[in-house]
Amino acid sequence: VQLVESGGGLVQAGESLRLSCAVSGNFFSINAMGWYRQAPGKQRELVARIIRGGITNYADSVKGRFTISRDNGKNTGYLEMNSLKPEDTAVYYCNAEIVGNFYRTYSYWGQGTQVTVSS
Repeated sequence: VQLVESGGGLVQAGESLRLSCAVSGNFFSINAMGWYRQAPGKQRELVARIIRGGITNYADSVKGRFTISRDNGKNTGYLEMNSLKPEDTAVYYCNAEIVGNFYRTYSYWGQGTQVTVSS
């Protein structure tokens, strides 16, 4: 199973970015997808998560600005980020909880994509 992220970049405060996470490989289904971020010198933190039924949860710091979604047909997750702030600067990682062999759930990570917001 492979997760490939795209969409990061350098933007100014107040602008928007859309991250994508494409999941490929052999598996039965994706239970949940999430976006995490890690800023320099800080621990990795959950940004947003969406489960199979479409229920979402967000970090308080991004509520109202970020929207997580998924396209089950394309096995792809998205993170729409609006009104970006300098404190959103971090490496963003995609995570997927995937049902694989023997119907066990496995957790996979993408390679990360840099988001930099200038003031």
